[in-house]
Amino acid sequence: MKKRIVSWLLVAILLVGFTNGTSAEQAVETTTEAAADSQTLFTDVKIDHWAKRDIEQSIGKGYVAGYPGGLFKPDQPIKRDEFVKMVVTALGLPVETGIGAWYEPYVKVAKETTLYATSDFANNDKEWNTNITRQEMARIAVRATGATTTEDDKWMYLATKAGLITGLGKGELGKDKTTTRAQSVTIIERILTVKDGGTLPVDKYAVGSAEIAWHGTNIFTVMPEIYVTDEADYAGKTIEELWRQDRMVVETKDGNYKGVLEALIAIDLEDPNDPNLKLLPPLNELKWFNLSGVENGVPMEQHFVKNKMNSYLLYYKGKEIYNKDANRYRSSSLGPSLMLGGMNAVEIRDMRAKGVLNMPATVYLKELNDLAVTIVPKTGWVQRKDRLEIEIHAPNISAVGKQSNILLDVKGPKYDD
Repeated sequence: MKKRIVSWLLVAILLVGFTNGTSAEQAVETTTEAAADSQTLFTDVKIDHWAKRDIEQSIGKGYVAGYPGGLFKPDQPIKRDEFVKMVVTALGLPVETGIGAWYEPYVKVAKETTLYATSDFANNDKEWNTNITRQEMARIAVRATGATTTEDDKWMYLATKAGLITGLGKGELGKDKTTTRAQSVTIIERILTVKDGGTLPVDKYAVGSAEIAWHGTNIFTVMPEIYVTDEADYAGKTIEELWRQDRMVVETKDGNYKGVLEALIAIDLEDPNDPNLKLLPPLNELKWFNLSGVENGVPMEQHFVKNKMNSYLLYYKGKEIYNKDANRYRSSSLGPSLMLGGMNAVEIRDMRAKGVLNMPATVYLKELNDLAVTIVPKTGWVQRKDRLEIEIHAPNISAVGKQSNILLDVKGPKYDD
């Protein structure tokens, strides 16, 4: 009975703090028993609320508190200082309180433990009193688990691949969108799971979108069984770092052509929910070219993509920056040409005579080269080189002086010695 009185006194202290204008993150911490009592006060967290379990766990662990009137305010935006305090408290990091503004002791610890860097944003009242974005939350979450990067556009990839962040649906990352109290405690609970050695479910569509945003391709997320190599090829790195984003611009030595591959996007035709299907015309209208005859730019035989769903599509988004010599370089709004090296047909005659898709092939809508899409069968092709390569090259009209950039060079899965 004595413990029960003490716990309700602590809750009363919290409520007094709130009525004096104190936020939930500024209020004094409750004991675990008081926090457990407060679970019954949250009338705005219904039994079927998606974050109910995480909210209850966060209250029980004491790194967040509720508001007066039995409210948690799960949809209320959360500020940078509030989130940092919650993370520091949840991780059990020692804090010396009583110096400066209420958040300053937590910021000091966050900076000392590399959860925060002044390069993220300035260390002042205005910046800390700003609503935190999903990108900023991802950065702190990744650092809290011990991972790091020097590439600012890689934080969301690391966060989604670890399961710390999931998408907003259909692969949307919403990096610049603000986050809520419910989302923040969910992410902190995920941080604690990883810190305890656990694993988290992963939103593969969010990972793919984050990979594209990071370095311009999602092939390692969507086609991991094809673009593989020996670990010795990426010692001290990850296989994704073999992709040469710095070579996605091709410029000829004569200075007359320059083009860029902005993104190489893999689409799994066996996944009807693949968010990147929206980049394409309707699938039932797409055809692939079997290297047969062509008349006025239109293949004489039609082979439909919809009949080869055990395949990937590679959509390459590019553009021509300039072409000063149209007699030497073919102008195209699609940009530089893409080549997949190392994937071969067992019998090229089977493709031409029988319509067997046994190697990568050009995809078109009405006539050849009206789309920047290649179809890659998951099975049926052979690897006759000791490496698989992806390269872009200037669209030369002749083979003389061709300028090409290799973007990826891996051993591949099917090389037969």
